[in-house]
Amino acid sequence: MKKRQAGTVRIIGGKWRGTRLLVSDLPGLRPSGDRSRETLFNWLQLHISGARCVDLFAGSGVLGLEAASRGAAEVILVEKSGRAAVNIRESLMRLNSDHVEVIEDDAINWLKSCGPKSIDIVFIDPPFGLDLETRSLELLTAGDCVVPGGFAYVETDRKITALTLSPGWEMVKEKALGEVRMQLLKKV
Repeated sequence: MKKRQAGTVRIIGGKWRGTRLLVSDLPGLRPSGDRSRETLFNWLQLHISGARCVDLFAGSGVLGLEAASRGAAEVILVEKSGRAAVNIRESLMRLNSDHVEVIEDDAINWLKSCGPKSIDIVFIDPPFGLDLETRSLELLTAGDCVVPGGFAYVETDRKITALTLSPGWEMVKEKALGEVRMQLLKKV
C-alpha cells in the first residue's frame, strides 16, 4: 500500500482517479483515508450518479471531489477556513470542474439557509469532540434539506458508539475503521 505524500490526499475513483489534492495543516483537519472512502463509495455506488451532494466541513474537499469524480451532478463544498478553501479552489482549477462550488462559510451557519429537499447526499465529517455532527443532523432535519431516500454520511471518533439521530433518519450502514466510526444514514 502506498503512503500518501505529506500535505496531499488522492482521489481514488472515477474520472479524476489518482489526482492529488492539497491538505492544509490546520487543527482538526484529518482527511478521510483511502480505505474509509472506498468503503463509503461502495455503499453509495448506486446513488452517486446524478446526485446533488454537499460536503460540510470540507477540509481538503476530498469527500465532495470523490463524489464529483464518480458522477455526482452538483457538489457544494462548505469550508470556513480561508486557507483550506484556497487549496480546494486550486484543486478545482486543475480539475477544470464546473459542477463543484466552494462556499467559504461555517457549515452550521450555511445549514440554517439550506433549501428544502435540495440535497441527495450530505457528507458530515467535522472536527471531533464538538458534537457538530448532531447539530448538523438537527439542522438538516429542521430545514427538510435532504430528499426522502437521500443519505447522510457521518464520520465520528471511533469512541462515539451511539450517534444521536434526529427523527426521520435511520442507520443503514456502520463500520469502525482505524480511529473513525463510519455511519450511513437514510432519510425516511
